Amino acid sequence: MKTDVRSDLALLILRLGAGAMMLTHGIPKIMRFFSGNEIKFADPFGLGPEISLAMAAFAEGICSILVILGFKTRLASIPIILTMLTAAFYAHWDDPFGRKELPLLFCVVFISLLLTGGGAYSLDNLKKR
Repeated sequence: MKTDVRSDLALLILRLGAGAMMLTHGIPKIMRFFSGNEIKFADPFGLGPEISLAMAAFAEGICSILVILGFKTRLASIPIILTMLTAAFYAHWDDPFGRKELPLLFCVVFISLLLTGGGAYSLDNLKKR
């Protein structure tokens, strides 16, 4: 399916913007994980707070970098989507909608990237040439 330049630019802007904003949540989690301090973090799946923090740091940190680069964009979007659903419906379950709104908005954006892929201006696209 052929796309036009505007669609590819839109996907680039979406990837860069959403990935960079998600990275601002991931970097502190990565730093917290390696801080050596006792880890206190939500444990929604009963795996322990350390593993839960590591999974969130991976999704919000590593996967957001992959999305920014457009490398394995669809695959990298999945952990972010799952993390945002967990944030909205577990961590912020009792909170008003305004607290759930950001993770749900991120979820919508990364579901869109899951469906579309990284676009023409991505590392994923270099393989196709």
